[in-house]
Amino acid sequence: MKKILRVVLYGLLALVVTGGVALVLIAKIALAPAKGEWAAELPIGPLRLEVGVPTLVRLATSPWFGPHLDGRRVDTRFGPVQLGWNEAGHQLEARCAPCSAVVAALGAKPVRLDDLRVTVRRDADRLAGELSATPPAAAGAPGHPPALTGRWDGKLSQRDLQVNVDMADAPIAQWYAVLVPDMPELQRAQIGGTLGLRGQFTQPTGSFGLQPRVAQFTVAGLGTEAMLGARTACGPPSRLAADSWLARAVIAAEDQRFFQHPGYDLVELSAALDSNQKKGGIDRGGSTITQQLAKMLVTGSERSLERKLREMLYAVEMEQTLGKARILQLYLDNAPWGKVCGAEAAAKHYFKRSATRLEPAQAVWLASMLHAPGLAAERWAREGSLDPQRVKWVAEGIRGISRAQREALLRNVEKARYAPPSAE
Repeated sequence: MKKILRVVLYGLLALVVTGGVALVLIAKIALAPAKGEWAAELPIGPLRLEVGVPTLVRLATSPWFGPHLDGRRVDTRFGPVQLGWNEAGHQLEARCAPCSAVVAALGAKPVRLDDLRVTVRRDADRLAGELSATPPAAAGAPGHPPALTGRWDGKLSQRDLQVNVDMADAPIAQWYAVLVPDMPELQRAQIGGTLGLRGQFTQPTGSFGLQPRVAQFTVAGLGTEAMLGARTACGPPSRLAADSWLARAVIAAEDQRFFQHPGYDLVELSAALDSNQKKGGIDRGGSTITQQLAKMLVTGSERSLERKLREMLYAVEMEQTLGKARILQLYLDNAPWGKVCGAEAAAKHYFKRSATRLEPAQAVWLASMLHAPGLAAERWAREGSLDPQRVKWVAEGIRGISRAQREALLRNVEKARYAPPSAE
């Protein structure tokens, strides 16, 4: 009798194992990516199967299979994802709580959310749904800020998924709470205005583009009005007028829309995000002169999203409390030029004359250094020259001069050769 039971048990075990292997093989065959199809690894117990992502998406959003996902939980690198199925809307629901992800274009620190919810409806290869993102509470603050909400739609192909997202206009303070909930300035800054966002991204390439909508962005409470009487530690002030050659050259080099923007430049910020995404990290800042001044005087130069967003708060308030003329003066008097800082010190160090007496080509030469002052100073000392393409670009960007003046300036900067300070 025992032998019979043993044979039966072994037989049942063999059937179970065979059935399990068969199911795995069926899943592997059914979900295997076709040639050229977007593929990813899917963990199934101790196994990892390579699957076609479009096939998996179509399966998960189909009305005959989607209901079987209701109540399932999947552990992902972003956080635990709870799945659900809405029979009335024939849509998949996913909730990631808590959730975090590193966005290379925004820095190495992950963006964290207490709750991210996404719905997915599919009609053939067209996808659509809604989303909401709830930030974590700031340190010491009770409760949670309201969620950011939006809609999305996309097109699924065998190679990729192209998605368009439209985030609804919400208070800018709410966006800050999502991105940098522990920023100290949020406890005392009064932030006005709204921000909405349209974005496009493609998976698996990770490429994306953003078009923000900003309205009535204001900041108060950070105390930047005290900078009206600030003194520089770089030496005597230059007292340069906005129409001086050096001031014009600096604007051409660092912020050509300085007199048009409110402290931030959405065109430059979008271009910087695109560049950073392609580089896989923060490579370009997109900062205005006002933001650079905030970095010099307040925030420091750490490459992080939090520093960039702090910088923007101070820049917006400085535009309101200081005005363009004072901002430009403070920038010129504090800007770094290699081993020296401040326009007056730089003019005397490199050309042995006051900043007000610089020749146009000398002004362009100094302004072209600001992109990377330390490296530019080293090249000047080593090779006796700066990047000629950069110098020419700055000269071409100077505004408010006649055609004859520009042609003369371009001729002069092309032939200009200045001995480094150590050789004088």
